[in-house]
Amino acid sequence: MNVSLGQWEGVKQAKSVAGWMLIFSAVIDTLMSLDFAFNQGELSLFIVAIAHLILLPVLAVSVVVVGLNTQDNGSLTAAPEEEKTMSQPATKPMAVGEANEIVSRLEEKLLSERWFLDPELTLSRLSRKLTIPAKQISIAVNQVHNQSISRFINAYRIEHAQRALIETSDPVTQIFMRSGFQTKSNFNREFSRIVGMTPSAYRKQRAS
Repeated sequence: MNVSLGQWEGVKQAKSVAGWMLIFSAVIDTLMSLDFAFNQGELSLFIVAIAHLILLPVLAVSVVVVGLNTQDNGSLTAAPEEEKTMSQPATKPMAVGEANEIVSRLEEKLLSERWFLDPELTLSRLSRKLTIPAKQISIAVNQVHNQSISRFINAYRIEHAQRALIETSDPVTQIFMRSGFQTKSNFNREFSRIVGMTPSAYRKQRAS
């Protein structure tokens, strides 16, 4: 199973919940068997009712928690150990020439191979592709462009979406998916942040 690193914590929670539910189900089955063996099933309805009272609320809460933990945040997906590197400004500057070289290599690959269109792109994956430590990439982008790596990548995605909105009549849903975003809400938020208006308003303005 392929899971984006940003969703791994939610997947682990889901597996844990599933494991406890299986154990709980086994306990209920055992109680039912004992009831039929010794009481001819007189307590079976009571056991089932108690099981439902416990099981349904736990499942509902679990679905909500796992869903919140697997939502895309509109930026590069990241492993927990990457979160701090990606979301916070770099504090340790590097030599100007080194930073410019790293960013130049990154920009060249983003344009020529269009890595930014991959919705599962991660900082670790960028690091492997460039053979440059993830922390150095983050520091270099922040130093040269004064923004996080996630916002840097999203700028490429929004630029791609802008062209698609002007040059095609494709629905916005198709455009955001082809531009590297995982959800429409995050696409709309990033588009409005960068362009200053919604995708629909942008398309209407450019068409007039």
